[in-house]
Amino acid sequence: MDPNGDGPDPEAVVRERIVETHGPLLDAVGACADAVADRWTGPTATGEGGAGAAGAAATADRDAVVPEMREVLTAAGALEQLPTLLATGAEALSTRLPASPVAAPPYLVVAATGPVVRATLPDAGRLVVSLRVFEVDRSGEMPRYRRLDRGVGETLTVELR
Repeated sequence: MDPNGDGPDPEAVVRERIVETHGPLLDAVGACADAVADRWTGPTATGEGGAGAAGAAATADRDAVVPEMREVLTAAGALEQLPTLLATGAEALSTRLPASPVAAPPYLVVAATGPVVRATLPDAGRLVVSLRVFEVDRSGEMPRYRRLDRGVGETLTVELR
């Protein structure tokens, strides 16, 4: 139910549709995040690294996360596919996108936590889909970036703002 108790939660509806429709894309994003974490070596890296040790590898170098993730997503062909999540979300909400989103801002950004796609939908507000593959630990002197040890389907968040 939505917060008002009036029917299904629209964010949950969109999330479910994305997971059902885009499983291979979500898996590809996870594989890309593993590839990025595998590259973390040197004085700013900790943990064992490697896809088998997801969650163990970490780095304090933001440039080893954001630009690297964009590069790996592009090489895998996943970056260009990410805006399709917005069309799926709009369809799940029985609305449409006012324009065709592209794999660039303002529709798509690669943040420190992973890719984020967003668009304003007529009569539905702003749809934001975040694919969290990294966490940022700010408890120390410098932020530490770690690969999350859960699948993208589990960490996918959908917001209507």
